[in-house]
Amino acid sequence: MRIKTSKLRLHIAAILTGLAILLFLASGRAQNADQLMPDASAAKAKAILQQAIDALGGAAYLNVHNSDCAGRFAQFQHSGEIGGYIQVREYREMPDKIRVEYDPKALIINLYAGDKGWTLDRGGVSDIPAADVADYQEQLKMQMGNVLRHRMNETGLFFRYGGGDVVDLKEADWVEIGDQGRTLRIAIGRSDHLPIRTVLTQRDPKTGEKTERSTYYTTYHLIDGIQTPFRESRFLNGRQVYQMFLDRCSYNADLPAGFFTRASLEQRFSQEHGKNRKKK
Repeated sequence: MRIKTSKLRLHIAAILTGLAILLFLASGRAQNADQLMPDASAAKAKAILQQAIDALGGAAYLNVHNSDCAGRFAQFQHSGEIGGYIQVREYREMPDKIRVEYDPKALIINLYAGDKGWTLDRGGVSDIPAADVADYQEQLKMQMGNVLRHRMNETGLFFRYGGGDVVDLKEADWVEIGDQGRTLRIAIGRSDHLPIRTVLTQRDPKTGEKTERSTYYTTYHLIDGIQTPFRESRFLNGRQVYQMFLDRCSYNADLPAGFFTRASLEQRFSQEHGKNRKKK
């Protein structure tokens, strides 16, 4: 009887274990992104994005007018070798203006303002090629900050839950956002709800081929109530193209009037040209 009772217990234990496994697998299938109906998937995606907005700073994050950040920037060569670090200062004015000053003396500046762009170097001020401006506009439409601040309620944008994953050694949920030919995937950490990585897939306006830009965000610091990634790495079609390490950052700075115009660059060149003439 003892032998039979022991066997019976083992048999029951095996059945219970099997049932537990089946329940676990069923639960996993229930959470699978592909099993969600479109409305449920969109609702789940938006809920995760709202958690990310709250974690990034909530109202403080949404109401940012401009930013002024400085740090070290490096581009990578096609061979994969790093091209060396230089000091940069990056100014942004939401939603579509950016001014990047290279080297401490700001003798090289790239400025994009909506559908226009200019560059300043030792030869003066010139227009940025139209193809590069178009590429900037394409990226901007699905840039994470622009989407979270200005496009969440926009008609024509679709949202989809992309499932759970381990991203950069962190448990995360993927969220997909798309519009006309562009898809942005954001990996958001489950513990802190901060963005870990974004992947933007779109058509290259120059070649018509599909491109994939991945950006990694790490080393967050709370600045003026806003969680700010102090390290950012960008990859283009799997190849690393740049790396940025911030030293400082501030928001809603008191920037000069006309700071994001061609006239401001021409004034900067005139000032520098005047200094050089005095030295001679």
